[in-house]
Amino acid sequence: MPDGVGGKQEEKMRFRETSVVLTATQMRAADAATIATGISGFTLMTRAGRAVADTVVDVLDCLRGGGPADILVACGPGNNGGDGFVAAGLLAGKGHRVAVCLVGSRERLTGDAAMAANQWQGKIFSPGEISPERFALIVDALFGTGLTRDVAGEAGDLIARINAACKPVVAVDIPSGLDSDSGVVRGIVVRANRTVTFAARKLGHLLYPGRSFCGEVTIADIGIAPETLFSVAGATFINGPDLWGLPPLDPTAHKYQRGHTLVASGGALRTGAARLAARGALRVGSGLVTLASPPEALGVNAAHLTAIMLRGYDGPDGLATILADSRFNALVLGPALGVGSETRVMVEAALARQGLAIVLDADALTSFEGLS
Repeated sequence: MPDGVGGKQEEKMRFRETSVVLTATQMRAADAATIATGISGFTLMTRAGRAVADTVVDVLDCLRGGGPADILVACGPGNNGGDGFVAAGLLAGKGHRVAVCLVGSRERLTGDAAMAANQWQGKIFSPGEISPERFALIVDALFGTGLTRDVAGEAGDLIARINAACKPVVAVDIPSGLDSDSGVVRGIVVRANRTVTFAARKLGHLLYPGRSFCGEVTIADIGIAPETLFSVAGATFINGPDLWGLPPLDPTAHKYQRGHTLVASGGALRTGAARLAARGALRVGSGLVTLASPPEALGVNAAHLTAIMLRGYDGPDGLATILADSRFNALVLGPALGVGSETRVMVEAALARQGLAIVLDADALTSFEGLS
């Protein structure tokens, strides 16, 4: 294997792993598949709690330069709360003054969460006994990715007081109150500064408004294999250059060997989106890029363009005339082009041209809205 090839393959695999985005159902499937290999659910919980504790220490080091701190760990009735109990024990073992409050009854905890709670040696407070503003940092371990209803009552009141305290918050898996599959706020949501999620990001970390509540998101490895993530993941992934598969540029190649992209501009007051698309085509390696411009927009576009060429066109017939040149092999049609029958005719003319790669965007798609 040539030098560097193995390293590049490993780097690509790591990128693929970190580009995975999971739904709550897919995450449960990944947990179950991992447990089926012989790794216990409590082991996964212990690793998750350790990742949370490590993040808390990192945040405190940045804020205070280290040393013991007063930390509140707010736990919920499920496995997210179990992660919080594990983190609380580890932080107490490091000398921090940790208070744990639990929404719900300790007696109702089951499974791994009950095991984690039983290992906690300190007192468990009710939410009403806790004043969040007294603490240097708060760990939000109330609700994880399994939340399916709006948060209200005792839990909602606690979240409101956590937000009002204006203290640094580290969220476990996802800020409590976020729908992990949509990023929608379920009643009320914790506003976190850092979020520690496990194995892969969830949709709610990326979709607004959820994204704005997560702060910096850290993906912790808790022992779920990349192959397991790929096997349960759907078609959703985090976009990025390493996924685009752009071919390497041959320094001896002629510019036409790297394609000639045509971008259709809108009228004089609708030119910016097309120019941005044209610059994007040039940046990703198109050998030539031409902006097709209506007569009234020629001067506007000419004043802004240098490396991108300019051609005038007048309506669908004018665009078809330009496309008769076989050297154009890619077309961007739609950005600020205008919604209506004229744009539909342009799309139909473009689709009739053989050997043309077409990107339809914005107005080119909206112009067909409601048509069967």
